[in-house]
Amino acid sequence: MKLATYDNGARDGCLMLVSRDLTRACAAGIVPTLQAALDHWDEVAPVLEADYRALNRGECDESRPFDPVHCLAPLPRAYQWADGSAYPHHVESVRRARGVPMPERYYDDPLLYQGGSDCFLPPLSVLELADPAWGLDFEAEVAVITSDVAQGADPAHCAQAIRLLMLVNDWSLRELIPAELAKGFGFFQGKPACSASPLAVTPDEAGAAWRDGRLHLPMQVELNGQRFGHVDAGAGMHFPFPRLLAHAARTRRLSAGTVLGGGSVSSPESGSGECCLIERRMRELMEQGAVLTPYLRPGDRIRIEMLDAGGGSVFGAMEQLVVASRGAVKSPPANY
Repeated sequence: MKLATYDNGARDGCLMLVSRDLTRACAAGIVPTLQAALDHWDEVAPVLEADYRALNRGECDESRPFDPVHCLAPLPRAYQWADGSAYPHHVESVRRARGVPMPERYYDDPLLYQGGSDCFLPPLSVLELADPAWGLDFEAEVAVITSDVAQGADPAHCAQAIRLLMLVNDWSLRELIPAELAKGFGFFQGKPACSASPLAVTPDEAGAAWRDGRLHLPMQVELNGQRFGHVDAGAGMHFPFPRLLAHAARTRRLSAGTVLGGGSVSSPESGSGECCLIERRMRELMEQGAVLTPYLRPGDRIRIEMLDAGGGSVFGAMEQLVVASRGAVKSPPANY
């Protein structure tokens, strides 16, 4: 199934079924929101699936043309957003930029942080930037949405709890992060609200590309209309999603509607490009001795999408325009 959330004026929007070719949509009558569907997945999923098949056959009388301009994030506010960093090349690049070494146990102990889940930005929206000196960067990621996961669940049980896949742009303010992490208490100001793809889809929609707990499709990123990255999301992922979920559930249960990201998609392969600016900047520094690519500024536009083997859009496209904040905020002093 392909699911979207339309803006109906309510905080959590209206759950919609979207046809596989992204041309038609109809309201999911059995439940009002995606969170409600996740809360009662075993009961409502068969009904939604039957309606989805009817929509694809052209048998839904109440369908309308699908228009992503009406979309909120699939979960406009989620009970939990946790983000892993499952791509070694990305971890190495980011830590090189901050002047810190790789974690000693990175390859057997996943990295994970808990981010803000109270607001996921719509897929077609502006991103207000208060101060360009903060170093705005994008991070194109694959994420999963779960049903309830018991505390201590192993990867096999976690795999069964993955209900949906979607894309996330995990915005980062790179120039705020080093000082914030130096306090020893993790991200907060350096990680503003994430953006999400128009659609969340059941894993079967990815076909054979969804295997071994990874999504083996290229993440396509454009910056100002120019190709920036075309990176296989599965090949460079060290920890699969069930392993990341098991790590997250080691000491707590995860509620239905938990969103977990795999981290910025990354590959050391030459020619595939990057899915975030900081990797491009570090590659320039290593190869040319100078950083040539600036962080984002008002007027820059980012497009993130993933196509299947037949060229169809799996999740629809995220496209954000960076604009100057209407209430510009100056950078705080160093001892703020």
